[in-house]
Amino acid sequence: MNIYIGNLAFSTTEETLKSLFVEFGDVENVKVIKDRFSGRSKGFGFLEMPSNSEADQAIKALNGNRIDGNNIKVKPADSGGKKRNKRPFRRRGY
Repeated sequence: MNIYIGNLAFSTTEETLKSLFVEFGDVENVKVIKDRFSGRSKGFGFLEMPSNSEADQAIKALNGNRIDGNNIKVKPADSGGKKRNKRPFRRRGY
């Protein structure tokens, strides 16, 4: 299961997140999203756990916890498959 972790402190590292989630089970990937130009964290990241039951336990236990001075938000990541259909552009005939 892919997990979204938001409201991270800029100093939070991938190793910090992995050490938190390893208590609940195996962790495959950890990625803190960083700004392309400055290299500074954008304040959110993603983590992947192979077991859904372990991931659910981690989400329930860690959501709202204080890490590096911020209360983090932990929830299942959106698959990105739902996109809203835009209305087609129509030229007005004045």
